[in-house]
Formats: sequence, C-alpha cells, structure tokens
Amino acid sequence: MTFRVLLSLVGVPALLLLWPPAPRLLPALYGSPVSALASSVAAWDDKPTGPNLILRFHNKVGAEPLVLFDQTYQDGFGEPFVVTKFKYYISGIRVERKGKGDTLLVDRPYLIDQADSTTQTLAIPYPGGEAEVLTFYIGMDSIWNTYGAQSGSLDPLNGMFWTWNTGYIYGKLEGASDSSHAPEHLLNWDIGGYHPGQNAERRVSLLLKQGTGTWQNPIVIDADVLAWFNTQHPLRIAVSPVCHQPGPLAMSVADNYARMFSVE
Repeated sequence: MTFRVLLSLVGVPALLLLWPPAPRLLPALYGSPVSALASSVAAWDDKPTGPNLILRFHNKVGAEPLVLFDQTYQDGFGEPFVVTKFKYYISGIRVERKGKGDTLLVDRPYLIDQADSTTQTLAIPYPGGEAEVLTFYIGMDSIWNTYGAQSGSLDPLNGMFWTWNTGYIYGKLEGASDSSHAPEHLLNWDIGGYHPGQNAERRVSLLLKQGTGTWQNPIVIDADVLAWFNTQHPLRIAVSPVCHQPGPLAMSVADNYARMFSVE
C-alpha cells in the first residue's frame, strides 16, 4: 500500500506511523494543506522499474586526477599545495525526467571521500525514463545536523562532525602549502554551518545531455578542487589558510565549491 493510499484511507494522523519523516518533507508535514503533502511525496508512487542510476564522482585538480599526499598542485594565484584529505557530503538527489518533471530519488547524505574509492560510486534506485537534469546539495538539510551524531556516512569516526550546535562538516580540504602562515604550513578548510546567516549548504544543478543530445548512465561527475579557491570569491591560502567554524569565510568557500562539479 502506497503512502498516498494510506493517507486517503486513514487521514493525516497516519503520518504518526511514519515518523520521523525525511528531513526535506518537514515543510510539507508542518503545513496544513494536505495537497502540499501529496505533492511532496508524489514520487513515492513512481516505483523503480529500471536499473539503478549510477553516479561516479571523479575528484580532480584542474585536468589532473587528485592524488593525496604525493602530488604538489598550484592554485590560480600561483600558490603550491598538497592535499591530504578531501571529503564532502551530497544529499537531496533529484532528477528532472523528460515528460515526468522533478523527482526526489533519495534525501539522505552520502559521504564522498577521496581516500575511499568505494564511496565515489553511488547506486540510486531509479524509476526509469530519460533524465535531463541532475540536482543535489553539497552539505545536508539542517535536520540531519540536529539529530546529533549518527552512524554510517554520518558516523563521527569519519571526521566530519563538529558538535550538536555546529553540526556536520559539509566539505573538507586538508593539506599543506608553503604559502600558509599557519603552523607547519597547514591548509585546512572545514566548511559547514546550518544556522540562519551561516548556512553552507549549496544546491548544484547539472545538465545531463551536454552536446551529445542523449544522457548516459552511469553519470560521471568531475569535482575540481581548484574551484574552492577562485570561482565566485578569490580566496588565497596566504590570507586564509585555516577555516574551522561557520561564518563568512565558510560561506565564501561554500559559494566557490558549489561550482566545482561538471558532467563528463
């Protein structure tokens, strides 16, 4: 029995049987019109009928594959740097399908970790049809943060959790640079924050057809580390080698890294 049928039979109190809801459904659940709720869960009736949607993330520095520890790179300001850790969360994965509109595939956060190749390929249940636009968030909804420490990709042992008050680190770039004035020439940008005015979650939208006129599954997504330094905001290692808390610098880095993704 689908959620929509259950709702029609027993009414809104049936929601209590399904609590807690997915975080991005909360605005609809708290609103009074049942139509808003039905709209939010419409995709639940569209059950997967085809193969999974496969997302493969290739982390790069410009045109080069990202190599941890052993490769020295250079940002757009001529500053050398070495990367020792590179991680980020994506969540709220949606597609726009030809003739089907926008569909939420999965809300939960996934951790992409350069040090663990098993995290770089995601298999998402897919209802079929031709996908035209892929959308996701880098970071996560505030509700995931306020749940506190969790398990799986949200386990604090992944090194991506601050505290209950500041929540999760959405993106981590760690390494060293001769341009850094921090101790041991540290480069460490931990980006997060979910409170009003400090929200580092960013929406990413990617066209899937590109120049070929058709979409491909698997979808291969490049993530360019250089975008962290200079897309919307010019950020020099020599000026800001360390970011460990929500605030203006984290917001600027988040604006930049939202532009690091492209489809191969």
